[in-house]
Amino acid sequence: MSTRIEALLNMLEQGQDSALLRFAIGNEYLLAGEPDAAMVHLQKATEHDNSYSAAWKLLGKACADAGKTSAAKAAFTAGIEAANAQGDRQAAKEMTVFLKRLRASNETST
Repeated sequence: MSTRIEALLNMLEQGQDSALLRFAIGNEYLLAGEPDAAMVHLQKATEHDNSYSAAWKLLGKACADAGKTSAAKAAFTAGIEAANAQGDRQAAKEMTVFLKRLRASNETST
């Protein structure tokens, strides 16, 4: 486990739980090639703040990296809704592209 992840988890253990902290932990786990661990924290980030479109986007990526296509689609769909509600058109566009790619790859593999 990286020292960055350890430091962030230490903050969590000290009671500093927040959407931003969970996002940071999830991001670090994803960078470390641990999408399943990332998913746990990114899901918590979206539970803390369901309008956090960046967390939804990263959750979708973590799910896709873990081979959980249905969960990735659900995360991207929720993220698009959150981004649109916040007026974040760029994030909504990015997640729409990711969602289309998932659907296309799913169609070619069936």
